[in-house]
Amino acid sequence: MIPPVLFFLIFKYIPMLNAVIAFKDYSIVKGIWGSPWAGLKHFRLFFENPVFWVLMKNTLIISLYHLVVAFPIPILLALGLNEIRHGFFKRAVQLVTYAPYFISTVVMVSIIMLLMSPRLGIMNTLMQQLGMEPVNFLGDPGIFRSVYVWSDVWQTMGYSAVIYLAALAGVDPALYEAARVDGASRVQKIFHIDIPGLLPAAIIILILSVGNIMAIGFEKIYLLQNPLNTSTSEIIATYVYKIGLLNANFSFATAVGLFNSVINLILLMLVNALARRISNNSLW
Repeated sequence: MIPPVLFFLIFKYIPMLNAVIAFKDYSIVKGIWGSPWAGLKHFRLFFENPVFWVLMKNTLIISLYHLVVAFPIPILLALGLNEIRHGFFKRAVQLVTYAPYFISTVVMVSIIMLLMSPRLGIMNTLMQQLGMEPVNFLGDPGIFRSVYVWSDVWQTMGYSAVIYLAALAGVDPALYEAARVDGASRVQKIFHIDIPGLLPAAIIILILSVGNIMAIGFEKIYLLQNPLNTSTSEIIATYVYKIGLLNANFSFATAVGLFNSVINLILLMLVNALARRISNNSLW
């Protein structure tokens, strides 16, 4: 347990102490603890900034869109794989869907850019062959969210399905035998045995997903950003990076990041309490 405990201690808990610069006018010369207190000044500046509502809107829309699409698809994939009886075909499907997870974010963004290039991309080439006009997928603010969400689903659904397959593997085989004796169809087995069997794991994953709803991935969105799509692609994470590191406004950026983390914590606690009340399954 020592390596993971040290990891969380060094990279998670100790840095929390430095979040105090959100309440200070941080000076590199004076240091974190020597800088003068500013109270809630940076939080007020963020809330009064016209960009606040734009950031909240973009972050929530992309996060909710991703949650609605990415949460059920791995469950459906796991249920489908669980019904496959041909071993080779099942392993082939698992490999094809699982392999994209190991592609790095930078390589994935490069693939997306090549596929969706306005002039030479495969997508636009096929559309032109069908008599359609080419589309600048990454330059159209209205399409950006779909490009981000569906490419992420393609990359992660196989890995996420493994968790549900593990849950299905723990279902008592006697339940399937009893259902077979009673004449239950495959659909009935799925609804009355498979889904209740993976429901506890699904609820835990849903709670964690909602708890991270404001922490949508920074790297991929930042790499896919360009001046044409920033109206829908600028989220809190990319804004914090630009303000904090590129503009060296560390106190303001920390205040924005701390606000984001507090919202995630509140959502996590609310969804956990709701799940515990409804299904008796929760993180604590």
